[in-house]
Amino acid sequence: MTRRGVLRTVATAAGAVTGLGAYGFLYERHRLSITRAEVPVAGLPHALDGLRIGVLTDVHRSLWVTHEDVTHAATALTAERPDLIVLGGDYVTWGDRQYVQQSAEALASLSAPHGVFGILGNHDDDHDMPAALANQGVLVLKDARTRLTIKGETIDLVGIRFWTKRASDIAAVARGATGFVVLLAHDPRRLVEAAALKMPLVLSGHTHGGQVVLPLAGAVAAQKFPVVEGIGRKEHTTMFVSRGLGTVYVPVRINCPPEIAVLTLRPAAG
Repeated sequence: MTRRGVLRTVATAAGAVTGLGAYGFLYERHRLSITRAEVPVAGLPHALDGLRIGVLTDVHRSLWVTHEDVTHAATALTAERPDLIVLGGDYVTWGDRQYVQQSAEALASLSAPHGVFGILGNHDDDHDMPAALANQGVLVLKDARTRLTIKGETIDLVGIRFWTKRASDIAAVARGATGFVVLLAHDPRRLVEAAALKMPLVLSGHTHGGQVVLPLAGAVAAQKFPVVEGIGRKEHTTMFVSRGLGTVYVPVRINCPPEIAVLTLRPAAG
């Protein structure tokens, strides 16, 4: 190939990358999708067949993720009328305090018959963010468990901090749970510990679905996770990982639009 040909090829590739980045910045990161999925769960009580859980995670309220972005997602999720709502952490980026109150206020329209529950992510502080969420009616589970009764069945929601990783520590948080257990863990790597503890369902975020998903290469930035997005399984434990709402590092999404999810629980076959 001639020098001119090489330069033309490089220029074409650079133009394609620039165009893709512009699309990801201007359009796709705002293209909210609603995922409606049936999730098979081992040992699901008959009365909970059809239970609908709304999931909104990784808000990352910031200069790039606006109040309108977040309120639109919250309003859309409430309009789906889930039975309960789970918030999966990372409400701001790098603990940016100027957006803590704004992030919580943008989520104020969230409502569900059995409540709105949240956990913290690795970007959240341990005091201001949970207090701001609590002021909006969100029960934040910081290495804590809460019990619901729905259709006569007991559900134990077990919420862990990002840094709570060992199976023994997770078991301590879940101690006393006697109902159907749902682990709320920001990091999908907790699937391993949940399976060891025989927890039937885990809800996570953190990965952003990879945020930038390239043809052939896939979600390069998220390959270390057992489940990058959607439904995964280890032994008798089912996990759902949401792509989340916001962005981090770069305000771009490619082949990976932001997401709110409504999960309908079903008994797993066998």
